[in-house]
Amino acid sequence: MKKTLLVLWWIVLLAVTSFHSWATPRRADDPPAALNGQWKGPLKVPGGELTLIITLVPLSNGSYYAALDAPQQRISRMPAEVEVKGNDITLRIEQAGSRFVGKVKDGGATFDGTWTQPGMSVPLTLRRASAPAMANGKVRLTPPYREEEVVFTNAAAKIRLAGTLTIPAGPGPFPAVALLSDSGPQDRDAEQQDYRMFGMLADHLTRRGIAVLRFDDRGVGKSQGNYLTATTADLVADAQAAMSFLRARNLVDPQQIGLIGHGEGANVALLAAADHAPAKPAFVVSLAGYGLPGREVLVRQQVEIMRLIGANPAQVKAALDLHDRMINIIRQTPNDAQARGKVAAALRLNNTDIDPQMARARAAQLTSPWSRYFLDFDPVRKLSNVKCPVLLLSGTADLQVDPAQHMAPLKRGLKHSNVTADRLSGINHWFQPDPQDWPLVNGVQQPTFAPKALDVVREWVFENTTRPQPLPITEKRPKPVKGARKSTKTAQASR
Repeated sequence: MKKTLLVLWWIVLLAVTSFHSWATPRRADDPPAALNGQWKGPLKVPGGELTLIITLVPLSNGSYYAALDAPQQRISRMPAEVEVKGNDITLRIEQAGSRFVGKVKDGGATFDGTWTQPGMSVPLTLRRASAPAMANGKVRLTPPYREEEVVFTNAAAKIRLAGTLTIPAGPGPFPAVALLSDSGPQDRDAEQQDYRMFGMLADHLTRRGIAVLRFDDRGVGKSQGNYLTATTADLVADAQAAMSFLRARNLVDPQQIGLIGHGEGANVALLAAADHAPAKPAFVVSLAGYGLPGREVLVRQQVEIMRLIGANPAQVKAALDLHDRMINIIRQTPNDAQARGKVAAALRLNNTDIDPQMARARAAQLTSPWSRYFLDFDPVRKLSNVKCPVLLLSGTADLQVDPAQHMAPLKRGLKHSNVTADRLSGINHWFQPDPQDWPLVNGVQQPTFAPKALDVVREWVFENTTRPQPLPITEKRPKPVKGARKSTKTAQASR
């Protein structure tokens, strides 16, 4: 299926898979209105078409975070470089050996241009994806709990972080959690493709008696700082600042403040629990946390993507050999400028068709502070210092962080802690159920946080805290999809 494009995608993986995208600073004479959101459109290929989704997030330093999704290819958050000059937009996806050059039209509602990749150049129109609330034509109702826009400070980094604090109805004090996002700069709702992962999780927990703080990552939304220069260790300080803020709130029980992290955020939460600083979490929930060293994670993800696109063993070996060469260059060359030059040269030598600007951008990604830290990051190294209760939760349909590979090392490393490990059937990396089980809203299926996962998180937190009862509330549940077959996947947790 779509074999021609699948073969072309292989060129991508001659470069090391990375979680962070390169951002090109906007010039002073560029339009003041930042592009923010997702644009999608059909790419015509031999035998059919593929849906491409481009995500753009403006950062406070005047640059953009950009990523490509191709759901039919199981491509998610592939790093992209974006350049906007006036009404001209250029997107370069070095991993796919591809680029899009076009015009921004209708006030940012449409990108109209040409998609180019090896052996193919075709017209492509990308249109802004509408949020569910806009599509439904409804105003968000006032929730049955207290909701407040807040700002807190990471004194060590000298930055302010902005977020939303939701507190249950009632006198309190309540147990509380801070939510920590996966890799890549994200807003407080961890929103992507009309799915508000953290917004849904926060709403569910707060309705049932748990205060929740969710905040914009560094340089995103109303938060200060530069996400692109932050390492995983730097994000631990943000988590500690969030806990300190919660401890100062009158309606929050200072002895019952925990962290819930997703992906890299789960490892940040565990590092905060292992740290010697006084601001430690009372408990940690790890949602698809990494259990393998960073360098091995990148290799396994690269191999998995290549398997999905149909690469043969020789192609896989060639890509992994290049991976090893570039990683060795980075580790042996502490000077970033020198390392970038050597890595860019290796990329161009391996693929003479690669755009020199793409090679330089990729080299800059791989030598960033985050990348250097993650290559040597071992998530289990400090786990013996974790003493608080920990819930390790993953989904069997997670293609990015396979629980069969990642959960066991974490569980072994946490041998001195009270650890619960669950794998939920049919749940993906974003803790969504099978699309057939998504609720129907105004005739359209909407992505949702798996109810089974919400139940497991909520009940585990209740078991590890004491809490006052919130005021009684009523809640309407979405109507099930009419005529949809019942799932045979009961999402039972397997230990």
